[in-house]
Amino acid sequence: MAATCTARVHIQEPFRKAEKKNFGVTKAVFYPRRNTNSIKLKKRSFSVVASGTTPLNVDTINGRKVNGTYVGEAAIIGNKIIEPHKESGVDAPLHAILLGRFVEERFVYRQTFIIRSYEIGPDKTATMETLMNLLQETALNHVTSSGLAGNGFGATREMSLRKLIWVVTRIHIQVQRYSSWGDVVEIDTWVDAAGKNGMRRDWIIRDYHTQEIITRASSTWVIMNQETRRLSKIPEQVREEVIPFYLNRLAIAPEKNDNEKIDKLTDKTAERIRSGLAPRWSDMDANQHVNNVKYIGWILESVPINVLQNYDLTSMTLEYRRECRQSNLLESLTTSSETLAEDSNSYNNRRPDLEFTHLLRMLADKAEIVRARTKWHSKQNQQE
Repeated sequence: MAATCTARVHIQEPFRKAEKKNFGVTKAVFYPRRNTNSIKLKKRSFSVVASGTTPLNVDTINGRKVNGTYVGEAAIIGNKIIEPHKESGVDAPLHAILLGRFVEERFVYRQTFIIRSYEIGPDKTATMETLMNLLQETALNHVTSSGLAGNGFGATREMSLRKLIWVVTRIHIQVQRYSSWGDVVEIDTWVDAAGKNGMRRDWIIRDYHTQEIITRASSTWVIMNQETRRLSKIPEQVREEVIPFYLNRLAIAPEKNDNEKIDKLTDKTAERIRSGLAPRWSDMDANQHVNNVKYIGWILESVPINVLQNYDLTSMTLEYRRECRQSNLLESLTTSSETLAEDSNSYNNRRPDLEFTHLLRMLADKAEIVRARTKWHSKQNQQE
């Protein structure tokens, strides 16, 4: 049964003074009155943090982000609201934690995300595409926050002057556990040299609350000329930009990484072929080609449905061989591999129940776009 009430807002003197600093704190106190049924309501109050320049923009209400991210209750001392911090003692404002910040003397960039309802699959956990999108977002924000960003999609200033862009050639991701809807994850990323003309980028994903590492990933990037679409050496000016950020650290130990060659599939060796896959305009990125994350969905199109339903994708390796445009029609090929032996020196900590080899190619001329290898664990075995 609803109750009506009247409200009076008390704006204290410190708030008026704070307007000069474009920041204000006010406390709204509600004095309910009894309705016809004499239901007595308790006096309630809430605190609001708002910007003086944009009075309609509310950042937090009792420590809860308006966008739905729960970050705990905000403490109120006198007329000042103390923003909640992470229990680990990070001395940074809340918005800095959510938007990302540098740690370890600016070598590592850290960002926090909440898993949204549109980022989960039928089992209510994040998908592999979601994880790859979060890794990509963290990498791009790393470049932007470093002060190196030019006018390109993740390109540095010197790269933009020379019309150069980064393209990924290989990425390997290992998933120990998928986050569920509403979970908060923390992603660390850093870069290092990969040979003379490449760059390696690594990531680690943790559960924000327990600090358990649940995902590790490593990738290799090279430079392409945006106009000629040909690979290029790293100019010395670009190298000088990125070297100060290089960190000699591996997210995945060499013996656990997937460095093995991925075999090419053909019409004869493929067990399943899914044809007629068409890129959409929304699949294109700012570099005018299909975003590398989009390939994952097409690769999984040729995986048996019972595998998608009953197994978790715990390891994925992608070898990018050429870019794809919107006008290209694609084919997805998949074949099963032999299950690894019990005593195998596999790069994955856990022996997979299933392993597949994949190929994504052009429908017209059969040109290879991506080779891939996936490893899967039974959901039932993991629950036992």
